[in-house]
Parts: sequence; C-alpha cells; structure tokens
Amino acid sequence: MKFLALLLCWFFVARASAQLSLPVIRANSKSVSIRDGAFFDKDTWSLNPALRPDTYSADRMREAKYVTFYTDVDSIRVRVTPGSRFDFVIVYQGKDSCFTRIESSISPVLAAGGGASPAKPDTIPFKLTAYSAIAVRAIIDGHDTVSMHFDLSAFGLHLTKDAILHRTALLPNREEVLAGSAKPNYRKLNEVSTLRMGTLTWHDPVIAATDVTAHEMDGRIGWDVFEGKVVELNYERGIMVIHPRMPRGVKGYKRSKLDFIRSFPCAAGTFLIGGKEYSGDFLLDTGSDQGLLVDSSWAVQNHFPADLPVTGTQVVRDPRGRNFTMRKVTIPAVRLNGFVATQVPAMLMGAQQPVGFPVNCFGNGLLRRYDLIVDFQKDELYLRPNANS
Repeated sequence: MKFLALLLCWFFVARASAQLSLPVIRANSKSVSIRDGAFFDKDTWSLNPALRPDTYSADRMREAKYVTFYTDVDSIRVRVTPGSRFDFVIVYQGKDSCFTRIESSISPVLAAGGGASPAKPDTIPFKLTAYSAIAVRAIIDGHDTVSMHFDLSAFGLHLTKDAILHRTALLPNREEVLAGSAKPNYRKLNEVSTLRMGTLTWHDPVIAATDVTAHEMDGRIGWDVFEGKVVELNYERGIMVIHPRMPRGVKGYKRSKLDFIRSFPCAAGTFLIGGKEYSGDFLLDTGSDQGLLVDSSWAVQNHFPADLPVTGTQVVRDPRGRNFTMRKVTIPAVRLNGFVATQVPAMLMGAQQPVGFPVNCFGNGLLRRYDLIVDFQKDELYLRPNANS
C-alpha cells in the first residue's frame, strides 16, 4: 500500500514536470518557510493551488542573492537578480500543483534602464504639518479629495477605513454602511481610474485600506510607487518633484549610498556622544514625527550609552496598529551624509522591533532639517541643510 502511494505521488510529480517543463518540489504541508538573502521567515508562505502563479516578490536589492523555499519535505534555491523571474511547481500531497513564481521586486523594464518615466518632472505641493507629516492633497477619480502623506518607510497607496467610508466612493455598499444596515468589506473596494497629486496622475492605481496613518492624515504614499524615479523633497519650498532622472547642477548636496534592508530604504549614520562614535544603518522614516528612534538590540550590540538622561516616555503606534512604549532622550550630535545635526530628540525603543529586525530610524523630526533627493535609479541619497537646520 505504501509502495502504491509512493508510486502515485511520483506519477503526479512526473506528469507535472513533463507537462510544464518546470522544476518541481514536493510538500505535505501548506506552510512554507522562506530564506530571502540573510533573512529567514518560518512558515511565512501558504500554498494556494488556485493561483497561477502565486508570486513571491523578493526583498528589494540590486545585488544578486539567493531565495530558498523550504517545504516540510523538500526545498528549492533560486538566484535572484534585478529583473529576474523564476517559475516552478510545488506538488501538494502528491496531487495539487501549486504554480509558484519568485521574482525580483525590480521589474525587468526598470532593471534594463527603461520604464514609463515622464519626459519632464512632475511637481506635487505639500504642507509640513504640526506632526512633521509631508501632507499632499490627492484627488480620486476627479471628485474625491483626501489628504495623504509621503512615507519613505511605507509601501503602496493606502487610505484609512474612515477616509474610505466618509470621503470616497470606494466602498461598494457605502450608503448601506452609513445607514447602519450593512457591514463594510474593506478588502473589496471599487477600482480607481485616476489618482491625481499636483501635476502627477496615476491611472488605475491600487489603493488598499489601513487602520493607522500619520496624525490628521487620510492615507499614505509609500516610496515604492516612485520606483525607478528620482524624488526631490524641498522642505523650504514645500514641494515634491518627481524626476525622470537625476537633475543636473544640484548645489550644496552631499551624496551617499542608499541601502535597502527588507525593502526599506536605509542610510548610514553616526551618533556622536561623549567623544565616541556609534555608527549603524538608519531607516528613512518620513512618516514619523520623531527625530530619531534607537533600536534596543542595536544599542546593546554596539555598546550605546545607557546613561543618557531620560526626559520622559511616549507611546508610539506603528502603521499596523501596534503600540510601543519608548523613553525620550536627547542625542548631542548625529552625522548624516557628512552633515552634523546637534541636540536631536530621540526615542529609545523597548524590546520590540517595529519592522522586525534591528535598525535605527531617522524620523521626519530630523530629516526636515535637510532637503533630500532620493535616487531610486542608482540607489543614492543626496542631502543639504535647509532653513530648519
């Protein structure tokens, strides 16, 4: 009987392989673990034979790396480069073929240096709120106006459920929900034809619901909607400029490498305390009104001073709705891109890690002291001090 079951299993595997000419691995459990570069996520993927294919987008980076899928009985290791795509089949319990794809988060067109970049820059006016949010006026389908903020530490386009219900026509049964006769389903929203911000218009954008965003905002704009472009943030003039390529003749800026950790844009920075330097990676978090967030694990690993005077505590809520209690301190000096900012307010994180790995954060309380150019083509960061310094 065991021999017959094994024979049938290999029959289905062989048939799938012959028909599809794709690599095949086996699984008896729907839970799959993934190692993406240096990061391992246990049981983070669930097999779904209904999707053809079910696509895993690898964490963003321009260097070649390996992504490995681990089922309970098998595995496959795939080399990922910018623009690459790899298809294979996971045969679940010897009968269900789960078509799976591992692809680079950088599209083949952008990896080749192309794309649908505009011939000229687009300008998006913004206001810096009392909570240091980069507030942008957005118009959906020509009639619904919402206030969104640009967040370098976020992804995609999101609106709060409250904004969706009260400020847009995206909810299919909106009238019934407002009348109290139906419950909302924020997972199934009406499609959007256009989203306009300043002179920039997106056609058929995907907008998802969220529970939390920056103070007083209806939604947020993630960095990845500008993938392959150059984003200029001029805090003094109150404008975002989306360039098709790096502008020429920029003056007063200093350049550094822009790194990506788990697809989050990061820059190198250094604390200057008591004559000593403490260097590390910093998430660029323009969605936070804080100046600095210091990760507890990083602090222990790098022997960060534990005796800085604590001036208070604060509960911070992340975009997923999780609360984090943090201690307030002041950092004497911080160096970023060769520029030094002094007396920077900071928060010392507790044991929890908001993004799931040890990394510090530059919040907009500090970043607003500079004008920024973020080059998502060459992955470079340009900074220069402004009047807020």
